[in-house]
Amino acid sequence: MSKKVAKGEYIETDTGNKVSRRSQIIGTTNIILGGKTVIQAEVIIRGDLLRTLSSSTSDKSSGNPVAVAIGRYCFFSRGCELRPPGKLYRGSFSHYPLKIADHVFVGPSSIIEAALIGSHVSIGSNCVIGKFAIIKDYVRILDGTVVPPNMVIPSFSVVGGRPGRVVGEVAEGEVDGFDLREVYRRVGNS
Repeated sequence: MSKKVAKGEYIETDTGNKVSRRSQIIGTTNIILGGKTVIQAEVIIRGDLLRTLSSSTSDKSSGNPVAVAIGRYCFFSRGCELRPPGKLYRGSFSHYPLKIADHVFVGPSSIIEAALIGSHVSIGSNCVIGKFAIIKDYVRILDGTVVPPNMVIPSFSVVGGRPGRVVGEVAEGEVDGFDLREVYRRVGNS
């Protein structure tokens, strides 16, 4: 008797995204995937956490609001969670968009609540990225780092510690290691 499973681990979209059947993507209409992104098992993406609009601004908006925007060639490891940052504003709690650029790697069991993550960023395992943090391009965040809320991390930085602080610089030769195209090609339903 054959042990071949009819369905693979990943669902592949028209734009080349590979999404695990065991991931939890909530509020899919409010999430934009740029293409060729890998979402592993047990990843949680909270697209249901939206910005509450006042009645005066709701007339100007059209279409679905965006809670999470993800660029191309991103990789979200097992058990990580992406949720838009939120805060109390003018008497009501509101969430703001989480924007992730291209070639971003998020390690296992990390929690992301940043406002912006730039291109070519590597976030280690068991990290916590605080609310409204801004991570610029070519940044490496070491395993177990807790980035405090509202921290701005400059480009080409290495961040580590609890609380996170800049502990070094990304060397010129390390820049090529941030390209995730080969990692994307290795993931599949084989």
